[in-house]
Amino acid sequence: MTGTTAPTPLVELSDVSKHYGTVRALEGVSLEVHAGEITCVLGDNGAGKSTLIKMIAGLHQHDGGTLRIAGEETRLASPREALDRGIATVYQDLAVVGLMPVWRNFFLGSEPRKGAGPFKRLDVDLMRRTTREALLRMGIDLRDVDQPIGTLSGGERQCVAIARAVHFGAKVLVLDEPTAALGVKQSGVVLKYVAAARDEGLGVVLITHNPHHAYLVGDRFVLLKRGAMVAHHTREETTLEELTRQMAGGSELDDLRHELEKATSAPEKATSAPEKGTS
Repeated sequence: MTGTTAPTPLVELSDVSKHYGTVRALEGVSLEVHAGEITCVLGDNGAGKSTLIKMIAGLHQHDGGTLRIAGEETRLASPREALDRGIATVYQDLAVVGLMPVWRNFFLGSEPRKGAGPFKRLDVDLMRRTTREALLRMGIDLRDVDQPIGTLSGGERQCVAIARAVHFGAKVLVLDEPTAALGVKQSGVVLKYVAAARDEGLGVVLITHNPHHAYLVGDRFVLLKRGAMVAHHTREETTLEELTRQMAGGSELDDLRHELEKATSAPEKATSAPEKGTS
């Protein structure tokens, strides 16, 4: 009897660590990113999420453990190498030029040209048409790709960045807190396109501190705390309530509740104590 072979992860971190001098930024972190799945990395500020992003994006190299891309052990030397290996990272600030039109930002750094020699110039018609088609393919119907990208909402700019990564052939899409500065409605729009990227066959890494957003779209969940991995679950292994409890501190919250109950009950006992007789 032969068993089925598990698919090779697009990106795999095994027991990875990163130190800055004596500061432990990450220690013993493992995760897998599979095609057609969303791996959510959750943690509060200082949990190590940014360091993890920088390692996957090629900005920083790991000090210990193993990084594999498509099963091959590697050490990424630069963001360009990560991009060449199919890893696209969309940071919170998006790195867009607000006064440039949407189509210009869509092709920023990868502009197609036409003509030859001194007559070589940007193929503006191709860029406009391709941008519109790529956005429509993701279900994004912008009013006008000629409008400055700075006039779009935060959610719309995130969606353009996701569509750009899909168009340029990313296999892995890393999203740094894409809903952090957005309202409920815009967050829902962004999560819809995150799911669309997954449905296109990409492996998505969603960095977030919001367990509700993570559970809406996630297939795997990694929880970080002070640089260490405190939990790893698949969707079948956990619930939103458990994810929220672990994210919020779990036993630490229980201890805090007990302390607060003691603190509030002490004054009540003092006021309810019998008064001593008067002379």
